[in-house]
Amino acid sequence: MAAPVGRCLWRALAPRRGWVFPGLDQRLAAAPAVVSAAPPARPYAAAAKTAKKGSQKTKQEEKKKKQVTRRWPLMSKPVDDVYLTWYYERPSYDVEEAVGMLKKFQELDFTYPKQYVYINVFLDMALQKKKKVDPFASNVLLPYRFTDETNKVLVFTENEQEAEIARENGAAVVGGVELIKWILEDEIQVDFYVAVPAIMPKLIPLRNKLRRKYPSTKRNSLGHDIPKMLQLFREGLEYMVEDERVIKTRIARLDMPTEQIVANLKAVIQDICTFKPSTQGPFVQKLVIRSSTSEGLLLNLDGLLPQVEKAEGEKNVGDEEEPAEDEEKHVQEPVST
Repeated sequence: MAAPVGRCLWRALAPRRGWVFPGLDQRLAAAPAVVSAAPPARPYAAAAKTAKKGSQKTKQEEKKKKQVTRRWPLMSKPVDDVYLTWYYERPSYDVEEAVGMLKKFQELDFTYPKQYVYINVFLDMALQKKKKVDPFASNVLLPYRFTDETNKVLVFTENEQEAEIARENGAAVVGGVELIKWILEDEIQVDFYVAVPAIMPKLIPLRNKLRRKYPSTKRNSLGHDIPKMLQLFREGLEYMVEDERVIKTRIARLDMPTEQIVANLKAVIQDICTFKPSTQGPFVQKLVIRSSTSEGLLLNLDGLLPQVEKAEGEKNVGDEEEPAEDEEKHVQEPVST
């Protein structure tokens, strides 16, 4: 582009170039060579360096380690009535004291006096070698009933005498193989299913349909004692493990006496502990009680968990002491002679 412009300028100033621009001809002659000099072409561009994935991970891990916040140990008890709760340990109460507090909350808040009492049970489901206890469900008969509601129970049996006993004890539906088709088509819907062992081979088509409600000895829904099974599933309380480690269920009404609420709570806890593996330590980690309109109160576990381990330990100690006494007798006999 610069070379044509220089030529045009040369032609226009050719008559007077000597006295107007002295030495212009030499500059214009050298200009095309200077301007037309192009930079050397680069056959390739340098590749951008990519960061290694491993180095990024290590940097992120280092940042996480550096960002660990140090928490001061929580204080045990506040001195004043007004305090920041996250600076202190959560207080725990005996079960009788906690129930009394729930009753007092109801009186101060003017809420419904016959509201339900709930518990949240937090379990330790971990086993050795990264295994876990399978989530379970169960029914338990409470010492004191708090509702008049009853569940509908279906009884599988082909024996006329057993069928008559089931009807007398409040079974909603009683029958044999003829009920399978109606259950698969959702024409019969009940809360629980129980059966006698003789009919179980014929109920296999219902396994996928009923799932956890399928009769089994593990859930006490399979056996010969039909009245006992009907009482358990008609009047009993059902609970199950949620979120892999939490049991949430109601246990009583707030207007019931404190002794009855405590008895129902202990019955539920004892039934939960029956699912504890023999090789595992404490099964119940935390226990919270609340009413429908109150906050949750953390309970002391002392006196609530079954004392099976201590009893077994005492028996073992007693067994060890008896042989010791026998040995003393054997040692004393030759001395007396």
